[in-house]
Amino acid sequence: MAALDDVARAVGRLASVVRSGVRTLGPVDSNPVPTDWTHVTKLDPEHAKKLPLLYPLYLQHTSAVSVGGSSDVTAANTEETFTLLSPLTVPVFHEPSGPRHITHRTRDAAAFIAIPEVLNGDSESLVGTLGVGIEHIREQLAPELLDDALPRWTPERIVDALANVATSVLLSEAVFEAYIIQNPDSAAAREANVGPDDLLSPTEAKQHAMAAERHLDSELVYLEYSGTYGDEEATAILDAVSEGLDWSRLWYGGGLDSREGVEAMLDAGADTVVVGNAFHDVADEEAELVAAATETLATDADETAVREWLTETVDVADSAAARYLSTVPSVADPTSTAEDALVASVRTALELDGLAEQVSEAEPSTRAELRAAVDDAGNLPGARYLDESMCKHPEAMARSVAVDVLARRLGLDIDGRLPVSHLSTDR
Repeated sequence: MAALDDVARAVGRLASVVRSGVRTLGPVDSNPVPTDWTHVTKLDPEHAKKLPLLYPLYLQHTSAVSVGGSSDVTAANTEETFTLLSPLTVPVFHEPSGPRHITHRTRDAAAFIAIPEVLNGDSESLVGTLGVGIEHIREQLAPELLDDALPRWTPERIVDALANVATSVLLSEAVFEAYIIQNPDSAAAREANVGPDDLLSPTEAKQHAMAAERHLDSELVYLEYSGTYGDEEATAILDAVSEGLDWSRLWYGGGLDSREGVEAMLDAGADTVVVGNAFHDVADEEAELVAAATETLATDADETAVREWLTETVDVADSAAARYLSTVPSVADPTSTAEDALVASVRTALELDGLAEQVSEAEPSTRAELRAAVDDAGNLPGARYLDESMCKHPEAMARSVAVDVLARRLGLDIDGRLPVSHLSTDR
């Protein structure tokens, strides 16, 4: 028996060496996080954080979308956010701030789950949080998954053994995201108990990142300034950390709202920049513009009239839309792209107002009647703009938005296909 144990240990050590060699020396990049992602947009499921009405027009430019937040996030609003993002062709992944935000629906919808590990917080933020997550997977998600797949007469010992296997499989599918939090005033810092004394120097950050890659097998190392711009301090840390990493991806997030800021972080060694607040700012700006437009423009105003009104009303080059788009390296002309997107959103919102007037005359009382009235009107607001974006089914999305928005406005007790209350122009 001792000899067999020795052989097993030797095989285990060999497997570990081979895995390490494949990561650092192999011809194939084994990290599941794509190396060509340069820009990630982070969406907060919190209900107060809105999305632009025609959000695919913006998100078609990002490399991927992350769903997650630090406060007022629930399993329900997380599922709603994934439902909204389902028409996108860009990949969407989940960064849960709590294990109970992971559900069967979110797991099926997400490209992968990114599990946070805070490197400069307390032990609870690194070990305890992970333990709670594993417990949730082992005792809730895995059994529920098996309950749907196995016959009811399956012996409990078999179910228990398979639950252990399923837990390991689910964890093997996850991506581990090692955070270095450098803004002690942020919600993320409060969650992980990161205070001023826990902030890292470039050398310390490099050492923590190397431990995350080689010991924790973290696919991602994330330098997080959480709402503030790290500037020269961040570039110094990125420069140091990038020298110490071979396999893990290096991401930066915090306060990005300009092309210059993004280029500085990428030039310093970040593989990817993460933008969050700048995108939600677009929705807030859009809501104000639509409110102003409804007081000035007719619901059937053509594109020329809307564009003239827009350029007279707002400095597009300094708009939230242009600032967000300036963070996307692939967008050559952020101002022009922003103007087109804002014109599309304002015009679509006006057309929705006009459609509401038409539909209300038919006095629909069911979803089928409301949809029929929308189809009879012969115009799907936003469909032509969505058709030009990376949207899977633009006409179907435009119809769902129109029907669900109008159902809320008319006070109909109808379950919507899309949770349009998360959109900027819901009113």
